[in-house]
Amino acid sequence: MSEKNIDQLVQEANFLAIRQMAQEAGLGPASIFELYAARGRSEVSGFTVPAINLRGFTYESARAAFRAAKKLNAAAIIFEIARSEMGYTEQPPLEYSAMVLAAAIKENYPYPVFIQGDHFQVKEKGFKENREKELSAIKKLISDSIAAGFYQIDLDTSTLVELDKPTVKEQQKNNYEVAAELTDFIRQIQPAGITVALGGEIGEIGGKNSTSEELRAYLQGYWESVKSHPGLSKLAVQTGTVHGGVPLPDGSVARVKLDFDTLQKLSEIATKEYGLAGCVQHGASTLPAEMFDKFPALGTAEIHLATEFQNIIFDHPKFPGDLKERIKRYCLEKLAAERKPEETEQQFFYKTRKKAWGPFKKDIAAMPAEVKNAIASDLEKKFLFLFEKLGVKNSAAMVKKYIKVVRVPITENAPVTKAEKFSGAD
Repeated sequence: MSEKNIDQLVQEANFLAIRQMAQEAGLGPASIFELYAARGRSEVSGFTVPAINLRGFTYESARAAFRAAKKLNAAAIIFEIARSEMGYTEQPPLEYSAMVLAAAIKENYPYPVFIQGDHFQVKEKGFKENREKELSAIKKLISDSIAAGFYQIDLDTSTLVELDKPTVKEQQKNNYEVAAELTDFIRQIQPAGITVALGGEIGEIGGKNSTSEELRAYLQGYWESVKSHPGLSKLAVQTGTVHGGVPLPDGSVARVKLDFDTLQKLSEIATKEYGLAGCVQHGASTLPAEMFDKFPALGTAEIHLATEFQNIIFDHPKFPGDLKERIKRYCLEKLAAERKPEETEQQFFYKTRKKAWGPFKKDIAAMPAEVKNAIASDLEKKFLFLFEKLGVKNSAAMVKKYIKVVRVPITENAPVTKAEKFSGAD
């Protein structure tokens, strides 16, 4: 199929056709499980896998990432979206995976594509009110996502930690038991020949820093509870970051005090004592540039990157001024109930503009080609920088050695959430 035709499939939102085409091209999607297992066995090291979170402008942003990856022979990269983001960005699982795969096809990307469900979070309030109803909702999301080609899923049950309990293991009990239950569920529904790579989490991002005692209590309890094997491949911990960074009164972002010692110590324990690939760093995209090459040196398995890509898009000098003003007005008026009394207009807009991706999806897709190309060019430069610093340059040979693309039946019965057509292609 020609590049022109893949653009047409994107415009028509023909997600199933895109998935079929991607599979025929050998792109998968695939599971990174075996590479992480090799890392847990200390067969590979010295790199941190970037998990690229695209809240919008997804087709163009993914194309920029794939161009950068091809230039560096970088294949150990993940594309992800969180449970909450699927809602406010209006990107259900099948749409998100299709846009990423379409981008790979468009750019003639030659390596397997890894797609991840980030922060598949069990909500504390819903869990306390009706445990089975809340878990049924997350299981439905997991089922739809796996059917859409998400073969990496991060199980965020850290919201269930009860810090008022007397012992650390009791504090983590709900966390590890629910993660184990969801693991067993996933192992029952994953496609034949594919082992979905799973992550757990012990610290709510933005909260207190994680400890080795918490890590051991969680993992020991998890392995005592889980019935299906294999289990987790990685574990997210809190080391001082906040999703999106901390906006200052003028709209700039405060410098983060990241605890690298904790990150290194916990990654070592996760790998040496439990055979995991290591720990995961969340909320890191707005960190200073000089910090990124530290993550591979400290044994960090994976790093999640989101807000900086959004900032590049919204703050780009070519981004239409009238559109940016309408987005700002939407945030200030429609989301006013979320504003804290002490927040300046600039702080509030920086914090909430992520929720404009869905309502302004068509407008952003309709931006002129020259605007899209200019923004995508700057995104590509950022991806080149990150792939170099995170040590995934020339990771293609490593991925080829450990990763096998499995053909999965794609039928009309696959879960499809109705989505509006959009003119996101060239």
